[in-house]
Amino acid sequence: MANAPTRAQIEALAARLSPNVVSTDASDLVTYGRDWTKVHTPAPSAILLPRSTHEVAEIMRFCDIHELAVVPSGGRTGLAAGAVAAHGELVLSLERMHAMHEVDTLGQTVRVQAGAVTEAVHRHCEPHGLTWPVDFASKGSSQVGGNIATNAGGVKVIRYGLTRQWVLGLEVVLANGTVLSLNGALEKNNTGVDLRQLMIGSEGTLGIVTEATLKLARLPTRLDVMLFAVRDLDAVLSLFAAARTGPFALSAFEFFTDRCLARVQRHRTIRAPFADTSHSHYVLVETDSADPEALELWVASLFERELITDGTMAQNSSQARSLWELRESISESLSGTGLPHKNDIALPIAALREFCASLDALFARQYPEFEICLFGHIGDGNLHVNVMKPEAMSREEFFARTSEADHAMFSLVKSHGGSISAEHGVGLLKKPYLGYSRTPEELMALRAIKQALDPKRILNPGKIFDIPAK
Repeated sequence: MANAPTRAQIEALAARLSPNVVSTDASDLVTYGRDWTKVHTPAPSAILLPRSTHEVAEIMRFCDIHELAVVPSGGRTGLAAGAVAAHGELVLSLERMHAMHEVDTLGQTVRVQAGAVTEAVHRHCEPHGLTWPVDFASKGSSQVGGNIATNAGGVKVIRYGLTRQWVLGLEVVLANGTVLSLNGALEKNNTGVDLRQLMIGSEGTLGIVTEATLKLARLPTRLDVMLFAVRDLDAVLSLFAAARTGPFALSAFEFFTDRCLARVQRHRTIRAPFADTSHSHYVLVETDSADPEALELWVASLFERELITDGTMAQNSSQARSLWELRESISESLSGTGLPHKNDIALPIAALREFCASLDALFARQYPEFEICLFGHIGDGNLHVNVMKPEAMSREEFFARTSEADHAMFSLVKSHGGSISAEHGVGLLKKPYLGYSRTPEELMALRAIKQALDPKRILNPGKIFDIPAK
């Protein structure tokens, strides 16, 4: 039902807004029309760069009247093509809306505009001994609105949970320009359906988040970062079981394979973490407020129980950053050294061991031509499965083969009670596979919600699922 705007409509919209809100510059169209997936060719009609909720509402009222398609855009760090504009849509970027209000130290909250960058929010709160504990490799460019729209995960989910746990209130502009103020700064509000939570994770298909009141946590008093080498994926899971019962609060538990490390070292000048380079799997563990003596005894016990084959503990913040760099450079390095086909999947913790064995067998049996780079937040059941394109294989053949492999892998995910998307959302890339995680009855309910809030289907059209024409 949504349409691409005509030139006359773009000019009419620009006339209703303050200067320089609308851009049709060719470089802007490319930059704002895509996200990190780089699979679809960007082809938006214009880029909208509002500075206030009022301007966003004005834009949406105009687009609702003329039934124009709008793609909301944040930092464009997503990996599911959820912010892609490939069919002449208007891209509405929130990047100019980056104001951050004073931190409420008593309530431990802060109100920010949707375009505030994640890392900037961290820096804004740090002088008060507080933080918004949503953290991932793209924190230097991801934006709060995008984090909320995708219910972003990251490296600290095992300790703090997903983004939705750390959002108290929202200001949202609906498809028809109506502005909703949801929940304010309330911890408790038991007055029916929580529309705030309905918006979180909806990928910009139900409304556009323009401001948010964020719940904050105290900064940890002491963080210890360790890197361990282990024999195989089974040993990764055994180490995780030991970490769950260790004498500390577990802040992060990340793993990656030797193939990931090799790609990082090919892309960046980073030393190997250990002299012995024959290790196949690595685990980064971060603990919160551990007693130093108890922590050392726990690490020693890992060697005694032969749960690890090597290990190192950061002695200062610089060393801790270097260890984290090994893990956080992986996604960039995979893209910098080849063409990866990315998947992020989630499994119940109890199903990880059996699932991983089945996944290894699947690729060895049916897709031996592929290099698989596996890493992720295994502490919360989230695996990132990256299939690298062989140099001799064409892009067309690669995407056809990986689509076939996805169906096989997602069948395994479904049989183990998992999800086809742990933290990157559905967007365009996961849409064909949504049936592996959602029942027909669930999809019917989701379509009914979309129809109620966006009857003209102008907000991020075509993302997550399609609504058949009547």
